[in-house]
Amino acid sequence: MKLNEPVSQQGAGQRAAAPAGKYRWTICALLFFATTVNYLDRQVLSLLAPQLSKEFNWSNSDYANITAAFQFVYALSMVFAGPIVDKLGTKKAYLWAIAIWSGGAILHAYSVPMGNAVGTAMGALGMVAAPASIVGFIISRAVLAVGEAGNFPAAIKATAEFFPKKERAFATGIFNSGANVGAILAPLTVPPIAIYWGWQAAFIAIGAIGFVWMIFWHLMFDSPEKKLSADELAYVRSDSGTGATAAAPVGAKKVPWTKLLTYRQTWAFAGGKFLTDGIWWFFLFWLPKYLAAEYQMGPGDIVVPLAVLYSMTMFGSIGGGYFPAYFMNRGYSPYDGRMKAMLVIALFPLVVLAAQPLGSISFWVPVILIGIGASAHQAWSANLFTTVSDMFPQRTVASVVGIGGMAGGLGGVAVSKLGGWLFDYYGAQGSLSTGYMIMFTLCAVAYLLAWFLMKALVPHHKEITDL
Repeated sequence: MKLNEPVSQQGAGQRAAAPAGKYRWTICALLFFATTVNYLDRQVLSLLAPQLSKEFNWSNSDYANITAAFQFVYALSMVFAGPIVDKLGTKKAYLWAIAIWSGGAILHAYSVPMGNAVGTAMGALGMVAAPASIVGFIISRAVLAVGEAGNFPAAIKATAEFFPKKERAFATGIFNSGANVGAILAPLTVPPIAIYWGWQAAFIAIGAIGFVWMIFWHLMFDSPEKKLSADELAYVRSDSGTGATAAAPVGAKKVPWTKLLTYRQTWAFAGGKFLTDGIWWFFLFWLPKYLAAEYQMGPGDIVVPLAVLYSMTMFGSIGGGYFPAYFMNRGYSPYDGRMKAMLVIALFPLVVLAAQPLGSISFWVPVILIGIGASAHQAWSANLFTTVSDMFPQRTVASVVGIGGMAGGLGGVAVSKLGGWLFDYYGAQGSLSTGYMIMFTLCAVAYLLAWFLMKALVPHHKEITDL
């Protein structure tokens, strides 16, 4: 210990070594449940897609257009979500986000009458509308997308506020595993609700859960200074110092996202999201239709396979968040340690290449192999998100995450549209399996492509110090 070190800093260092409080993990739990609700609401449509496609005579391209509408609006909303979160603050922004997406989730139940109303209005103006079911579901998905765009910018910002750098990937992995839990719970709950009470009831019941979460968020979340003990706050701030990633001073000027686009670090994150987000969404939106088309599974048949597949992703989300610590403990900076871990993670999705060739053995073969790929995505995602808080000031984290989310949404649009076209094209030729083989190949190699792009843009850890 230096003799001229201030006493307050000495105390902070001692407290940092043995934090007395654990309230930050309560915040992590709230983020986990919000993300669970987020993915529950997002997945209802995909689980009902085989049934709705038959009821409304949707082609694969029709379904792709509905899912692409969600991803496109989500992408556009992410541009604004980050700055809005930074401006409103984490607490208020999260309340608005979940209120909008929960309302949008419930709105799906009324998609057909809403589509009829829009069609009538367009007809009165001499315009030709798409079928009412497609129009209505596109509108519902758009509202859902606007609200859901706020989830990850707000969650990542909350993590940057309540956790030291060395714990952020682990905390992100924990709350991001809510996506897996939501994906597991959805096939266990949505099909039974739809079978006994109708598909409309499934959207209403699942959508209403978000309003319950809002009560707990309002009561339990506030700024770290108000919620954490002095010891725990010192621990959270222990590796922030006064550098680029330190907490912003009160009244600090907000940074426009146009300024953030001038940094290679922003483009590295956005490029990684563009190339890989669509893969996760492809698994999420298309797996029920894949199992129905390739293995003639009904709504009840897909429950167990999907529950098993998404249970596997829990290991990737939590384990992937912890994995970089192996490299950091050996002297690597947070960013460089994360990139080392992400290279290893990017190798695992290559097993998806075997899903279609070996699928004739049993449907469990593609389920397990895709489960490994999906698990790797969650490990990748937990680390990808945290690269932002490694390099950018806290007040810009949500904005950068928003930019990356926009890129990921646009990547998702491209993947959905490509999938819909391939499945209709090869399905008409009696070779639907070829379409899935092409898509699974894309899913397998996307992460390595993303890693090399990120490494080329940001070869080594470099914090942003001029914002």
